[in-house]
Amino acid sequence: MFQALQQHLSGEFTLPLDIDTAYPLFTPAGETLWVPDWQPQYFHPADGHTSAGMVFATGHGSESTLWTLADYDPAAYRYRYVRVTPGSRFVQVQVSCQALDAASTRVQVSYTLTGLGEAGNAAIRDFAAGYAAMLAEWHSLILAWRARETSVNRP
Repeated sequence: MFQALQQHLSGEFTLPLDIDTAYPLFTPAGETLWVPDWQPQYFHPADGHTSAGMVFATGHGSESTLWTLADYDPAAYRYRYVRVTPGSRFVQVQVSCQALDAASTRVQVSYTLTGLGEAGNAAIRDFAAGYAAMLAEWHSLILAWRARETSVNRP
């Protein structure tokens, strides 16, 4: 009999960006700036405008994942996404940003993953094993994006 695995993971990193620059990077549209091959397909709203209840899909390899922005609190610099990869896993993702000073932001990221089948349990184990490396990669990708932006905007 199948036994669903549930795993909670959290971590953080600091960006050398003010909070109003850092925070939008974690919207579906914002992630297109720094995540290679991130191409959300927007269902509602069709233009991808960030709003509570928005629905979109992403795909990697043979998997398709459906997402909704369950909680959107710009005043508190916080997002909570809920996503499902059918037949595999159900995931809640929370991203919170906190200004450390005028030029740096702490980004806290937590995932709660639940397996929907043996393949999902295996995917969760793999994800958990690479979680710290994933956050380090996010940090590096955002810094690389920022360096490109800075070099393009120099006079």
